Amino acid sequence: MLRVAPYLVAAILTGPVLAGSLGALIPSFGFLPVLGQDEFGLDAWRALLDWPGIGSSVLLSFVSGIVTAGISLLLALLFLAVFFETQAFIWLRQAIAPMLAVPHAAAAFALAFLIAPSGFLARLLSPWATGWQRPPDLLIVQDELGLSLMAGLVMKEVPFLLLMALAPLAQIHAGDRMRLARSFGYGRVSAWFKTIVPALYPLLRLPVYAVIAYSSANIDVALILGPVSPPPLAVQILRWSNDPDLDFRMIASAGAILQFAVTAGAIALWILAERCIGWLARGWLVSGKRRTGDAGLATLGRGLFPALILASVLGIAALALNAFARVWRFPDALPGRWTLGHWQSVAETAGGPVVATLWIALLTTLLSLVLVVCVLENERQRDARSGRVLEFLIYVPLLVPQIGFIFGLVLLAELAGAPPGGGLVAAGHVIFVLPYVYLSLSEAYRRQDPAWMKIARTLGQSAAGAFWRVRLPMLLTPLLTAFAVGAAISIGQYLVTRLLGAGRVETVTTEAIALAAGGDRRLIGAWALTQAILPVAGFALALAAPRLIWRNRRGMLGGTR
Repeated sequence: MLRVAPYLVAAILTGPVLAGSLGALIPSFGFLPVLGQDEFGLDAWRALLDWPGIGSSVLLSFVSGIVTAGISLLLALLFLAVFFETQAFIWLRQAIAPMLAVPHAAAAFALAFLIAPSGFLARLLSPWATGWQRPPDLLIVQDELGLSLMAGLVMKEVPFLLLMALAPLAQIHAGDRMRLARSFGYGRVSAWFKTIVPALYPLLRLPVYAVIAYSSANIDVALILGPVSPPPLAVQILRWSNDPDLDFRMIASAGAILQFAVTAGAIALWILAERCIGWLARGWLVSGKRRTGDAGLATLGRGLFPALILASVLGIAALALNAFARVWRFPDALPGRWTLGHWQSVAETAGGPVVATLWIALLTTLLSLVLVVCVLENERQRDARSGRVLEFLIYVPLLVPQIGFIFGLVLLAELAGAPPGGGLVAAGHVIFVLPYVYLSLSEAYRRQDPAWMKIARTLGQSAAGAFWRVRLPMLLTPLLTAFAVGAAISIGQYLVTRLLGAGRVETVTTEAIALAAGGDRRLIGAWALTQAILPVAGFALALAAPRLIWRNRRGMLGGTR
């Protein structure tokens, strides 16, 4: 089983992507016999390119991918430069996983409720600072330029890049580099960007490309914060695929292939920018200047990081206030009257979605965790890191636009006669849960001191006994944290659930996003809060359980070196 696990993981990560991509490519050229289309042609492409607003949709998706990745990467690197090896850095390491756990849709609703003209921020500042007695006539949420969409994506992608940057810091000896540079008189920010970033960035390339792919083809955040007409390309493809007129399936297929091209173009432009920036920065790196803009950048980092945290907290507070508000007139900062009526309404309908959300999340995460542990244990027993090929394959589902290959998988499932439902949805979730479980667990698993296993073997334990009685118990905290991350990713999946379930599988995420078009803030607040509570509760359990289980054996909590 251990030797087979890497090949099985590689097949799970690449097989559906390749099959789904092919399933979208062939119908885009007019061949889909199940609809009576059995001749190749370019009609779908002509219809796609003639569609009103298609150019704006493409441009918005392209720009969203580039801008979101650029701002998120700069903020993540700046935060690390300012707080590395401080008390705030220790807190950041502990808080990053729960920050990542909040689903994209819940975070998007939180931002919308915060920055809308009648949102929580305007209420806190009115009328004493703004003079507003009524909500201003401004288009802030779902603006034409997609600024609120990109802001919502940045709020979620910064924690992801921070998590991806934390693991390699020990590998590149970041602490030693920083101390050496500081001993030569370099300021904190200059030392970070001159000695650590050149070594760290090559290890961050794939996560950054994943951010570009996700931001350029995102749907759930775009449905909440993105412009309505014309929408981002991925949202338009979803509309075509849901159209009762089956002929739109062909246009959707062509759109999915176009989405591939848009994301690939954004990544190609980023790679070109990498080369240009690297060439331009060479002179500065060896210039000997020790404090270029240090004071200003440090102040900016110290100010933006609390601002990001504060915006997240205020957004969640806005969700909670709306969920319990009965009467909340503008510009009152707090509701005038409170009610539990919205929660009663949610309780009457949430049973089925909550159960479906939990069983899919638990099943897919457990399966992913078992596979990842098998891969890592195989790596340990063979005393060799997994090949670079497998390390790259982990990112394949994150680098390819979801709407492209998932839409192709739906067509293939229809051709194969596979009925849409929970099983198909759970299989689709594994494709996206598995990479995050691997990324969350691999570093802790590899850092566990091998001496513990040797000691167990010298005390008479078999290899299996040492694995079950020593390795896994000592890794309980990382295992539960990886499980919580995987469950959170599953809970937040919208497109996979929507397409592979054909609307028959309802989860808290699909229900919350379905309410976005309705505009009932009270009900949206209750559903979005429910969606956010589930993964956060999972993280709380993952952090508390080891401390409770090992309360009399605290040494078991420190099984890594």
